[in-house]
Amino acid sequence: MNHAQDLVGELRRRGVDDVSDSTLTRALYSSDASLYRVVPQAVARPRHADELLAILDAARTLRVPVTMRGAGTSIAGNAVGPGIVVDTLKHLNQVLAVDPETRTARVQPGVVHADLQRAAAPHGLRFGPDPSTHTRCTIGGMIGNNACGSRALGYGRTVDNVAGMRVAFGTGEVAVTGPFTDGPGDVGIGLNDLVDGHLGHVRTEFGRFSRQVSGYSLEHLLPERGRRLDRFLVGSEGTLALVLEATVDLVVDEPDRLLVVLGYPSMAEAADAVPALLAGAGTRLIACEGLDARIVDLVRAKGNAVPDLPRGAGWLFAEVAGEGADAIAAQLVAAAGALESRVVSDAGESAALWRIREDGAGLAARSLASPAYSGWEDAAVPPAHLGAWLRDFDELLAAHDLDGVPYGHFGDGCVHVRIDFPFEHGGDEDRGRRVFRDFLTACAHKLRDYGGSLSGEHGDGRARSELLPLMYDAESLRLFAAAKAICDPDNLLNPGNIVDPAPLDADLRPVRPRQRVTPGLQFVHDGGAMGNAVHRCTGVGKCVAPKTTGVMCPSYLATRDEKDSTRGRSRVLQEALDGELVGGLADPAVGEALDLCLACKGCASDCPTGVDMATYKAEALHQQYAGRRRPRSHYTLGRLPQWAALTAPVAPLANRMLKVKPFAALARAAGGIDQRRSIPAFAPTTLRKGLDKLDHRGTPDVWIWADSFTDHFLPQSGHAAIRVLEAAGLTVRVISEDACCGLTWVTTGQLDKARAIMERTLATLAPYVASGVPVVGLEPSCLATLRSDAVELTADPRAAEVAGGVLTFAELLARLDWTPPDLTGVEVVAQPHCHQSSILGWAADEALLKRAGATVTRVAGCCGLAGNFGMEKGHYEVSVAVAETHLLPAVRAHPDAVVLADGMSCRVQLDDLAGVPAMHLAELLASRLDA
Repeated sequence: MNHAQDLVGELRRRGVDDVSDSTLTRALYSSDASLYRVVPQAVARPRHADELLAILDAARTLRVPVTMRGAGTSIAGNAVGPGIVVDTLKHLNQVLAVDPETRTARVQPGVVHADLQRAAAPHGLRFGPDPSTHTRCTIGGMIGNNACGSRALGYGRTVDNVAGMRVAFGTGEVAVTGPFTDGPGDVGIGLNDLVDGHLGHVRTEFGRFSRQVSGYSLEHLLPERGRRLDRFLVGSEGTLALVLEATVDLVVDEPDRLLVVLGYPSMAEAADAVPALLAGAGTRLIACEGLDARIVDLVRAKGNAVPDLPRGAGWLFAEVAGEGADAIAAQLVAAAGALESRVVSDAGESAALWRIREDGAGLAARSLASPAYSGWEDAAVPPAHLGAWLRDFDELLAAHDLDGVPYGHFGDGCVHVRIDFPFEHGGDEDRGRRVFRDFLTACAHKLRDYGGSLSGEHGDGRARSELLPLMYDAESLRLFAAAKAICDPDNLLNPGNIVDPAPLDADLRPVRPRQRVTPGLQFVHDGGAMGNAVHRCTGVGKCVAPKTTGVMCPSYLATRDEKDSTRGRSRVLQEALDGELVGGLADPAVGEALDLCLACKGCASDCPTGVDMATYKAEALHQQYAGRRRPRSHYTLGRLPQWAALTAPVAPLANRMLKVKPFAALARAAGGIDQRRSIPAFAPTTLRKGLDKLDHRGTPDVWIWADSFTDHFLPQSGHAAIRVLEAAGLTVRVISEDACCGLTWVTTGQLDKARAIMERTLATLAPYVASGVPVVGLEPSCLATLRSDAVELTADPRAAEVAGGVLTFAELLARLDWTPPDLTGVEVVAQPHCHQSSILGWAADEALLKRAGATVTRVAGCCGLAGNFGMEKGHYEVSVAVAETHLLPAVRAHPDAVVLADGMSCRVQLDDLAGVPAMHLAELLASRLDA
């Protein structure tokens, strides 16, 4: 029996059941949001605090390291380790109590920050610190790193908001820490004695400014600070104790906020203005954030709307709230010395601007000509020195032939940045390491001139612990080692961080040469390489938020399992192409990770770094089944348009036969379809066939492209669209030629056939697009295939022409000087198809409905069917669970509403699971033409 099996056995004998040492699980947890890769022996997901103690006991018995992990968003490599990685996010995620009288909350370590905010909000309270990862970061992780976030200026850091904790030290001692305990235990006594022997040094070297987060915060053990052992442990990165439970302070929420946006010629000049803003607003300033124009430009380039911003190449976002906020905002503008300013009072605009700032880490990673990385990520200086530090930092970048995009918590002197380190995949592999080491070391030397901190909130981790001797003197380092020895004498808790650190260039994951595969797709945005594409994922973890207003990631929302997140799948694919753990794309671990991917493309729009897992899954399936027999559903559902075309002449007979239960059951079994699924009826007459007798002479005002689903299953959508467009005064014709997009072949990885189909379709559609007459598609998934997959499947220049020339139904209507039918009093629950949300956009549809007077509830997420996914045997339960995250609750909450769903998948799902008939936008508008 190997050591890993011994470990898993020991954990299970102690009652820890959710533990795994599988190849898949170890790959999933081998990285966090940092540059580092350390493969664990096993991953444990404890269900209650007693299991955490059991994990520690097993680790002490076997002398195996333990690394705590919350959401895995650690940027310095704090959440990867060689022994047991403990995931608290999955089970230890409860808010145990909220006490509005004492303004405190008691939480488990895996509670997501946003969930705590939701629990506190009904009492008019909130947890003060507000990291950009608040939709998924955990309170335990925030305690580990002393996270601060945008509003720490007003509400303090995590350490300032901890009221007490129950912890287990590496010695096995369990202690309740905080201001109201009976007294310190053995560890507490040892730490107090340590500090008492060095009072002068601790008083002068620690806690010099608010963002001095690096190392251990010994100042909290001073007698005049109340000997707050709980606050000393905050920021210790899980190297001293495991958090079993925490009590945190809450603050009064101030909903009436004003955002003052100030524009400057550069980020350094924005930083120069910070001291005056801090002096002008005093304690009324809640946030003062810096944002680089290159990040905003990337948001615009992705087609996303950005509210108006003042002139400048860098901005400060200054937020004030409460009584007198208008006057404070005016004072800020007067003191700012900005090129231009704008006071934003609209909550929607403010939220949109804050979202850009929150996505800064992911956006900055893609904002340069080559990928940018973390590493030197959140250094901080006293705010008075910020402008000078940024100029020196720019000089350091130039001296090392690097570039970076700065942003961050300028009011606290804390700067985030992503840098284009030359981590080359092939060739001189060591160059990236050398530049990385040389640059970080040079920065640490220069930072010392400003009395700065290597870390302002993310911790030292593997990226910066080696540099601590350049920030602290020898006595401080001896105190760190002594504190570690008192709390964790066997060095079992997150070893390699802070004390006795690993080299900062050890275990870097991006520098491994990639395995080369001959792609079936072009990977046009990633240099033609799938390896480049999967490394878009930097681990920021937006996909593991337990709640979302977007689409990403529907299967994770249903299962809450890391393997079903966009990040988890990316990690496994990276490992398959780069690492030694997963044996290429044909490895079973890849198949398991991709199995529950719905190919919804939600990540293509919602992921800040633009991961497109649907595309990666198609490529992986293409590689996996090259020359091999495929699953049955690939030959049936994966070639559905082909079978629909063959069935069209006998569609009425086929429909009658499918109503016979034994025959339908046999058909489902033969097709790899779950027996609980209905089989959609074929159209008795296709859209194109039904219009054969129309007069086709002359040039119309608009062409309708009869995609396979509209043509063979839902021709009524086409007829409705024709009726609406003709009522708008247009001459309409349907393209008579067969022009399938090949979507079902793409999603099942049959890329060679998909390419051939797409090239025929491009040859068919290109002349129509080139004619200048608008071409409209009605099925969102097929239209999205033309807009996105076409350029990935083929280098044919007509792919880009067609992609840019086809319109949605709503996009065409938005171009017309046309008054829609009156929908006043009509309540609409709309489920945009996931491909429509992620690729096409739904803004034109929403604007049209509201202009017509409808009351619109837009449903987030995916319906859960997603083409062949929800039909396939083995996916039914997850498909239903996905539908229950957003769609079905929305339909139940609005029983009298018109349910709008343009996508065939969404309509089938609604019919199967809710018995609700759904309409295409064209059908809704057509139904009201005579009203």
